Amino acid sequence: MRSGGKRWGNWQLKPMLPGATLRERLVACLGALVGIALTGLISGWIVGKGPHIPMIVAPMGASAVLLFAVPASPLAQPWSIIGGNTLSALIGVTAAHLIPDPVAAIGVGVSVAIAVMSLTRCLHPPGGAAALTALIGGPAVTSSGFLFPFVPVGLNSLVLVGLGIVFHRLARRQYPHRPAATPANTHGTADLPAPLRVGFRAGDLDAALLTLDETLDIDRADLDRLLREIEYKALARSHGALTCADIMSRDVVTIGMHERVERARELLFQHDIRTLPVVDAADRLVGTVGLRELILRSMGDIAQAMSAARTAGPDEPALVLVPALTDGRTHAVVVTAPDRRVLGIVTQTDMLATLARAATTQALLPP
Repeated sequence: MRSGGKRWGNWQLKPMLPGATLRERLVACLGALVGIALTGLISGWIVGKGPHIPMIVAPMGASAVLLFAVPASPLAQPWSIIGGNTLSALIGVTAAHLIPDPVAAIGVGVSVAIAVMSLTRCLHPPGGAAALTALIGGPAVTSSGFLFPFVPVGLNSLVLVGLGIVFHRLARRQYPHRPAATPANTHGTADLPAPLRVGFRAGDLDAALLTLDETLDIDRADLDRLLREIEYKALARSHGALTCADIMSRDVVTIGMHERVERARELLFQHDIRTLPVVDAADRLVGTVGLRELILRSMGDIAQAMSAARTAGPDEPALVLVPALTDGRTHAVVVTAPDRRVLGIVTQTDMLATLARAATTQALLPP
């Protein structure tokens, strides 16, 4: 009995969704509280109070769950909420007017709503409830007729999405969600970007999805990014003993942010390197400069030419730098202390030597 209770407790405490931390759940609850309350308040202020029309409809509660609890879901994006709810309610009202039998009307209304949402790329589960509400919502909905899909359903959806955008921005969460950008070849040639030349390819992902024969609630680009991140994490774990401090160059050539561009060019050629960390008067890292920046700006201070630096801590696994050093633009990652002092630098050459040594060691191990 005790072991069964323990299993029940573990099941209860385990997040139902990946990444669903306690903080994320609390933020979702706060967002729903603010979003639903203000949606009802604002909509009631616009349309007025009274029995002639509801100030907020029930499907908004389900929309709030998606909007605040899983804002990265394709089903929770602005067009999905606004289009899905409004179009579905319109389908429900139309079915109520065209089909006398209420049982047939509710079946047709919900099924056609799903089809229309799918065709218009705004699939949103609460849309089914919006269609059903339009069919069985009672006298207030019936008296509204074809106005109901727009006021209050469309109005509620617009207000809720607007509040969601503001809330997520204040909470420093990305919304609307932008799927991960596919790595691009920055050299203007027909080759695939370096990260896409090894491991799985787009065709493999499509074939796996076809084999599973299931619809997943995640954007395809996000799924691709997730799987590649898993590859990198597994690679770092298998060679986790090596840290950035183990492979970094420690005698780092730096340049002050107020020195001249000409001096940076001189140092790059003198030491045959591609990236210079830029430091302030206290020797803290403020950016990097390389040949690309010097071509774009041939005169002036380094502070006007430098770019943001890619950084890592000395204790981080060295192989977690592989994505940055293979993106086609980053030639070095600067290793820094917590106070931003430069401790070392890991270049593409350092990483290549590390990977080559790891592969050689693995090949020499007995089977």
